[in-house]
Amino acid sequence: MQPATNHGTNWRGSRDAWLDAAFELLLESGVDSVKILPLAKRLNLSRTSFYWFFKDREALLDALIERWRQKNTQGLVRQTEAYAESIVEAILNVFDCWLNPELLDSQLEFAIRSWALQSDEVSREIDIADETRIEALTRMFVSHGYDTLAANVRGRTIYLTQIGYISMKAQEALEVRMRRIPAYVEIFTGQAPQLRELQRFHARHGYTPEVTS
Repeated sequence: MQPATNHGTNWRGSRDAWLDAAFELLLESGVDSVKILPLAKRLNLSRTSFYWFFKDREALLDALIERWRQKNTQGLVRQTEAYAESIVEAILNVFDCWLNPELLDSQLEFAIRSWALQSDEVSREIDIADETRIEALTRMFVSHGYDTLAANVRGRTIYLTQIGYISMKAQEALEVRMRRIPAYVEIFTGQAPQLRELQRFHARHGYTPEVTS
């Protein structure tokens, strides 16, 4: 990956630039590589510029955790709370997270979970996030008429399946994923998606199914 460059007149860079660079190093080499001097070199900035935005390395690491919390946990929670006329539509709203990194960044998720293997503090953050996300999925099912136990089991099944995808770095072509979506929906909800629901979902992701004769 090529080093980021700091164009323009701001010789200090920006808080987001430092965070972006830290995220790249976290992905490439793990948390031990996220240090101030390598970040400064990557950004073509002076080491002292870092201290305009962060007190120390620990503050930077805390900011990475907060970015993950706000993006991935809140992204998923918001999708469980999005308007849906049926549980099928609600599940498809959640599935948007698996296909749109703006809602849930799987690379960031993998990096944080890998970091948690070395840090009890980060591991506790993972536990909190998992509980928050599963509770949100459970509430979604309850709001569509499922009893609490069934709602929790279905929510856990959806969530742990996707975390498995992320942890295994499983890759699927969009065509393959989209063909499997209706079966996943039916397994998770007990209801088959209607064509119009799938069409809306496909349109959100710029997907046009192949027409077979």
